[in-house]
Amino acid sequence: MSQDELSGLIARTALGDRVAFSSLYSQTSAKLFGVALRILKDRAQAEDALQEVYVRIWRRAGSFRVGQASAMAWLVTIARNQAIDLIRARQPATLEYDEAPEVADAAPDPEARAVLSGESRRIDTCLSELDADRATAVVAAYVEGLSYQELAEQHAVPLNTMRTWLRRSLIKLRECMSR
Repeated sequence: MSQDELSGLIARTALGDRVAFSSLYSQTSAKLFGVALRILKDRAQAEDALQEVYVRIWRRAGSFRVGQASAMAWLVTIARNQAIDLIRARQPATLEYDEAPEVADAAPDPEARAVLSGESRRIDTCLSELDADRATAVVAAYVEGLSYQELAEQHAVPLNTMRTWLRRSLIKLRECMSR
């Protein structure tokens, strides 16, 4: 069938001519099915795509312009786009932002690790300048989260003594860290 004859069938289809649409189907369905099958690689899906292709042709026949593209190229484009739409529909939907897995590593980057390592050494050095029981109390209070009362009981000293130890130890640590 010539391009002019196909163009005529599409034009008559645009006017609602069912006989022309039936003729268009019988003349082009094998080619359009082949296009869909080549893209989808599944016979059942290609058949579904072909059905939707002809629904689109029926609805959009009025948009075909003779001279802009050949009739067969217009039909093949519709079939190709429908097959691609089906492939896209097969792909899993994207996750919502809140459901997306964490991509970034929560661990510090190399620079931050180097800084933390240096700070850690400085803190250890400064803690070693304190009396052993006071250094232990500072670590237990500010790293492990023990209360003044728990520390006082642990070291067998009055509560106010423990507060004084911690306050004076923090002052010494601050002085050491600022050197």
